[in-house]
Amino acid sequence: MASFLKYLFAGLVRYWLMHIDYWQTISNRVEIATPLNSWKRLVEGVYLYDHNVNPYEGDAFHESPIMLIIFYYIMKKAPFVLPLLFTLLDLLTAFLLYRMSKAFVRILKDSQDKIMDEIAEDSKSMLLCNSQLNEASEYVLSVYLFNPYSILNCAGMTTTVIQNLLVAAALWSASGGRRVPACAFVALATHQALYPVLLIVPVAILLADVNKGCNKCSYIRTLLVFVLCWGFLIYISAFIMNGSYQYVYNTYGFILTVPDLKPNIGLFWYFFTEMFEHFRLLFVCAFQINALALYVIPLTLRFKTEPILLATVLIALSAIFRSYPCVGDVGFYLALLPMWKHLFTFMQQKFIVGCAFIITSALGPTVWHLWIYSGSANANFFFGVTLSFATAQIFLITDLLFAFIKREFTLKHGSSREVDGKPAKLVLR
Repeated sequence: MASFLKYLFAGLVRYWLMHIDYWQTISNRVEIATPLNSWKRLVEGVYLYDHNVNPYEGDAFHESPIMLIIFYYIMKKAPFVLPLLFTLLDLLTAFLLYRMSKAFVRILKDSQDKIMDEIAEDSKSMLLCNSQLNEASEYVLSVYLFNPYSILNCAGMTTTVIQNLLVAAALWSASGGRRVPACAFVALATHQALYPVLLIVPVAILLADVNKGCNKCSYIRTLLVFVLCWGFLIYISAFIMNGSYQYVYNTYGFILTVPDLKPNIGLFWYFFTEMFEHFRLLFVCAFQINALALYVIPLTLRFKTEPILLATVLIALSAIFRSYPCVGDVGFYLALLPMWKHLFTFMQQKFIVGCAFIITSALGPTVWHLWIYSGSANANFFFGVTLSFATAQIFLITDLLFAFIKREFTLKHGSSREVDGKPAKLVLR
């Protein structure tokens, strides 16, 4: 009953925000809408397609042809259902995250039982009980449903709502050992936004662990299914556009080359606004390598036994470093953090990070107003806020990883230590 009331209240809040007078303001905010996910641009693309104009010939539409054709038919047949549709899709995302966290709890409990003999005697009090594990799923559900970032993302009717649903479905499918649905959902998310391609690594590891087969064979099968699904989606998209692959440049190419420098909460726009043109290619490649490839191998090697933690970190890093991020990306990975509630004791920067999130979330719209409407600030002020917001997120992720390592070490070696030959005790606050 309590869970039903959560869904009901969260859904009513989202639906109400879509019908207030300030909805246009919400849906056009730079923190919420980007050139990739904007509802306004989606409507324009559908309008052009409806009038037999290729929406990819201009610079306004950057969604995949599959999204284009789906929303074309919805807007033609039943446009009045769109607010309800976005609300239900966001609630479904919350439900899938809840189910995924339930599966994660079982995996965590099994892994904890396997290492029972390796745990130091004075660290056994740190072992997780069933009530603590069950609480984590409820926190995941609540954080996603009532996080202001997620609520505003849904209220703005951005297509990030659909991307979050696909990623949640991929994680839920992988945690249950369902290879084909997991790969299909990762391929769909990748086809829409490109950066979710990183998830194929933790998904492959998780599927191998859950299905308990030959790891190498499982990895190859997962990769093969993913490539086939992604290739099929590319072919279907070209079929929708009458055999033309022109859309590729205005979707994947747009994400990779970053031609639109409209301000957002990311790091690309300001840097490339100030960049000399003959250096642009070098730094675009450097930024995209940082977002797409730099962290995957080292993190996989270190956290290969914890694929869900690896997935959480990769989702967070892509939300920080992608070319066109929005608060919907941030709200999604924040909802995954309660699964690691048992690590919060070992985290040292919770208060600083929390304050930074609150302050930057309040300062961002304020500085934007001062810059754009009052003319009493400039781009440096707004970028300073977005840089602080990104820094807070980086501190959060690194603190989480260090907390995992510290807990892992303490479980194995105990909390007692000797300093200069004298016994010392690790005190957790």
